[in-house]
Amino acid sequence: MTDTIVRVAARGDGVTADGRHAAFAAPGDQLTADNVVVPGPHHRTPPCRHFPECGGCQLQHLDDASYSDFLVDRIAGALAAQHLQADIRRPLLSPPRTRRRATLHAEVKGGTVKLGFSASASHEIVDLRECHVLTPGLFALLAPLRKLLVRTLKGRARVHLTEVDQGVDLLIEGTLADGLAVAEAMTAFCASYAIARLSIDDGLGPETRWEPEGVTITLGDVAVPFPPAAFLQATREGEASLIAAVREAIGPVRGATADLFAGLGTFALSLAGKVYAAEAGRDAILALQAGASRAGRALFTEHRDLFRRPLTSAECSRFAAVVLDPPRAGAREQIAQLAASTVPAIAYVSCNPSSLARDAEILYKGGYRIEWIQPVGQFRWSTHAELAALFRK
Repeated sequence: MTDTIVRVAARGDGVTADGRHAAFAAPGDQLTADNVVVPGPHHRTPPCRHFPECGGCQLQHLDDASYSDFLVDRIAGALAAQHLQADIRRPLLSPPRTRRRATLHAEVKGGTVKLGFSASASHEIVDLRECHVLTPGLFALLAPLRKLLVRTLKGRARVHLTEVDQGVDLLIEGTLADGLAVAEAMTAFCASYAIARLSIDDGLGPETRWEPEGVTITLGDVAVPFPPAAFLQATREGEASLIAAVREAIGPVRGATADLFAGLGTFALSLAGKVYAAEAGRDAILALQAGASRAGRALFTEHRDLFRRPLTSAECSRFAAVVLDPPRAGAREQIAQLAASTVPAIAYVSCNPSSLARDAEILYKGGYRIEWIQPVGQFRWSTHAELAALFRK
């Protein structure tokens, strides 16, 4: 006798109607009495040799239809836990090999180096020899980066890679050897492989070792200075999808818009009219301010910790629309003030359906309703679910 896998749980296991779990099972697979998975119509052969050992992906065995269903179910389940429901649209998935930023781990031991994502639920490093999520440009950098690290790195490090306007921004968090030979090796590497900036952080903050010209990232046609390893939407396609959803949510605003947790200005610089941008990260808000000023954009920026000092309900009510994109923990303090405000439209961008649902329940009690939710699958084949939601008073 067999059971049919009917859905994929939050951590990626396939689940039958009677609650049996099976790792790496897709909807439509059959699960035998002795827990053997018999592939069904939605089960695909994982394209990467490192799956499932590599922790970068958990769902390569799903086709796009079942992966999209998984994202929708994640969001619907989080809302249901708060006794809420909403119109959830079909997810917009970023294609393979489009991840333009990543944090990898490196370790030099016995004259060899490993460079890649950590193994699932482990500190062991999977030495990447192929990758189906990183952009071809980032992946092509791994081989020469190994040669550099084996000569210069002491022990372990975290390696941040981001594609920026001038090439690749590279930040190494770890201890490198000293000496002229090491410095010359880093300079030769940067010159040969279009490195926009190389920074080293040995525990005292990033120190720039190479930056021929100021590093920027273009957001809304504005070149914004890019601090080392700053937050950036993972794919260009995902960024465009979230911006389009936010623009649709707030519509043609008559009045000013507030962008809360603005970061470098992904949304603030893509909105028409007067925009107020608040951000707690000093480097980020100064970069946004500099970019907007050089471009002549009508943007008012404020360095403000929205957890300790959220905009009050009266301040929120001055805006025709509010956009917010908080960290994974959500924005409970700011949401409480928004719930008591009269702002007509709120565009909420989230990378955590659970915290979004918790905040939605607060807004619901304040008289807001969810009109729609647009899931965005930037972290393809992972269990992460991102979204943009429209709340109206």
